[in-house]
Amino acid sequence: MRFVPRFTDGQAYPERLGKIVCVGRNYADHARELDNPVPSEPLLFIKPATAAVMLEAPVEAPFDRGEVHYETELALLIGEELTYVTADEAERAVVGIGLALDLTLRDVQSRLKEKGHPWEIAKAFDGACPLSNFLPLSQVPNWSALSFTLEVDGERRQHGEGADMLFPVPTLLAEMSRHFTLQPGDVVLTGTPAGVGPLERGSELRFTLTGGLEVTTRVVE
Repeated sequence: MRFVPRFTDGQAYPERLGKIVCVGRNYADHARELDNPVPSEPLLFIKPATAAVMLEAPVEAPFDRGEVHYETELALLIGEELTYVTADEAERAVVGIGLALDLTLRDVQSRLKEKGHPWEIAKAFDGACPLSNFLPLSQVPNWSALSFTLEVDGERRQHGEGADMLFPVPTLLAEMSRHFTLQPGDVVLTGTPAGVGPLERGSELRFTLTGGLEVTTRVVE
């Protein structure tokens, strides 16, 4: 079933979900934990709309393909078309803020990277992007004051601060708009902080975001 973007009051966003534009290594500590160089410009890739599922639903991970890693990220719902825009223009186009899991087939990704191949099949498979509902922009503070966490079975595994992003949200959106026109209904993922790791069958995942968003789900056994 196709994912429908919704706000936290249950209201559906009027545009269909489009593409999901992502950035890798937007937190220096995450780049270092995977022994990757810290980028000097955003490392961009795309997930299709078919990757999106509800974050509230049980997480179905393709364990038959190797380790599946969780990567918790801030998700932005786009409300205006953006092409070659300034940071100020890009910032005004965000209509909702939520959370996402950028699920990654880590073993598959490692093999593809060793061969110098694209790694979309490790990042863009069906169900690879669980998304929460979105808080209206009016309910959240400025970008640098945003924070989010992931707890796994009651233990905090990830904590991200907007102030720690290598490329802040307005800058990141403006850069994305130079390469891909962002349209109403598109979602942008803004990178994951340190603490990524493999999902475990049956584990409970609890997510929180500044502004009052809380989601609890469980990995299918």
